[in-house]
Amino acid sequence: MIRVIGIDPGLRNLGWGIIDVSGPRLSHVANGVIVSQGDDLARRLLSLHAQLTRVLVTYRPQSAAVEQTFVNKDGAGTLKLGQARGIAMLVPAQAGLEVGEYAPNTVKKTVVGVGHADKGQVAHMVRMQLPGIEIAGPDAADALAIAICHAHHGGASGLAAAVARASA
Repeated sequence: MIRVIGIDPGLRNLGWGIIDVSGPRLSHVANGVIVSQGDDLARRLLSLHAQLTRVLVTYRPQSAAVEQTFVNKDGAGTLKLGQARGIAMLVPAQAGLEVGEYAPNTVKKTVVGVGHADKGQVAHMVRMQLPGIEIAGPDAADALAIAICHAHHGGASGLAAAVARASA
């Protein structure tokens, strides 16, 4: 069994979701949304770091994945998101984990089947793959989708091998 954390970076809200992968089976462990605290950028980033570190210490994942940042028209907003993404990559790296990175369209295509799915479709398919869970919000649903994507793309080696055998 491999425990995987998926992280959906955000400066205000950082989603996280943890699954266990055992062969072709996925099971939900936990999910949540970290809300940054502080009046300035440095304090908000520090808050994200401290809270995400607590999540990793509590759940002890063995593999991590982060969604890649897309560049939009707001350069300042993209830069701030990139800094939050740096925290999302730094914390697992500090815990000694390899960190996979996935484009938003790759995550959506893996979980939903289409690369331009909306957040509602992503949450629905996460619920289908992890029945009975309560999702802490759209950011947590995205984080769980990132973890599922990582499992399917080799981040949790046992599942990738099982999927390859099943499709042959």
